[in-house]
Amino acid sequence: MDKGLFVITVASEKGGVGKTTIATNLAVYLKALREDLPVSILSFDNHFSVDNMFAIGSHSGRSVGELFAGGRFADLLQLGEYGVQFMVSQRDLQPPDDDLFHLRRSLRDESVSGVLIIDTRPILDYFTCNALNVADLVLTPVKDRASLVNASALREFLQQDGAEDRIWLVPSLIDGRLRLQGKVGVAEFLRFSGEERGFKVANVFVNKSPKVEGLATGFSSRIHPVLTHARGTSVHRQFRRLAEFILRQHAESDQRRNTGPLAAEEGIRERRHEHRCPACGRGHDGDEGHLFFDVRSRRDGFLHRKCLAPWIEKFAFNLPEEGALLIDLHGAGWLGEDAQLVVKIHDAEGEEVDREAILTTSIRRWEPFLKGLTGRGADEWMHEMVLITLQPGSPDTWLADEGKERLSRLRRHVLRRNRSDLA
Repeated sequence: MDKGLFVITVASEKGGVGKTTIATNLAVYLKALREDLPVSILSFDNHFSVDNMFAIGSHSGRSVGELFAGGRFADLLQLGEYGVQFMVSQRDLQPPDDDLFHLRRSLRDESVSGVLIIDTRPILDYFTCNALNVADLVLTPVKDRASLVNASALREFLQQDGAEDRIWLVPSLIDGRLRLQGKVGVAEFLRFSGEERGFKVANVFVNKSPKVEGLATGFSSRIHPVLTHARGTSVHRQFRRLAEFILRQHAESDQRRNTGPLAAEEGIRERRHEHRCPACGRGHDGDEGHLFFDVRSRRDGFLHRKCLAPWIEKFAFNLPEEGALLIDLHGAGWLGEDAQLVVKIHDAEGEEVDREAILTTSIRRWEPFLKGLTGRGADEWMHEMVLITLQPGSPDTWLADEGKERLSRLRRHVLRRNRSDLA
């Protein structure tokens, strides 16, 4: 019986963990093991690896961006190499709206079957969130402790829809020669540590292989799969086992998320909304203030005007009447010497008009304020961006339809200007 489209999202907030290698090769192995199964793949990243492996001839065609502009899924697919259907990638994808269920809603209205693999960006942005919200199975590659810690953010996002059981860790880029403390292999360490944190860990790992890495680093733009160009490696056997694991999950899964109801959507949005001021902890009570939006978790809320004022007064900014303040924190450890905290001012059109970098020695003073805005402690911070509106207003004003639309438009403009920092 046709159960509909089975969606696999390959996601990690950490780059360099083998995410795209797993997504592209998994598509090839699935098709090789089940020739009768329709297998398709698309990517929201801008490196064109999917096109370079699967395109036959020219890359021209309707791109993945049209999925969010009314394009039908089946009409956007092209038949590619190895019998895998793919969607043309797009360099400058921009969110068309704030609907994190856009993709799920689009696929729900189509009669499609088989397996779809989605390769995502290394950040929990609009497109990654859409891919997670439609996924029947989430594969998260982990190669070290940092990527293991980052996986918690994906699980927390899935928990909002009661879908945390869909995430599986896959130890990736494993150096089989390396032993921790001279005894424990990296794959064993990641498996134990993942299960200790409550994750499900796939009973297969993918080795680091110079031969496999070389398949994507030649003079030609063409990327070759492991199945055809590295069959003599251990990675070939590992990808076959991973594909067999996926096929078992596909067979055992009864309900597809893209065919299910969206009744929980408003509840999820409500859980992301913070009802108290993150600075003082008090309720809104109709006071004027500023809306804030945490880019990573998509958490939002209301900040009292008098609670924001002391932080703005620290700077010699010439503030526009309308626009946004963007707090941008990133670096190797938020208190390390490479940590960077930059406060940027954007006007109503999203153009940056001023900025000031905070000295490393002063960053610790921001910890309580940032903890309140993000809802996370410093030990969970990675690359954080928080947007705060400059124009004050009452909660009712901002939460009305006109206020929501104005905020949505401002957010898109500002984040578009900071797109290179999000990559």
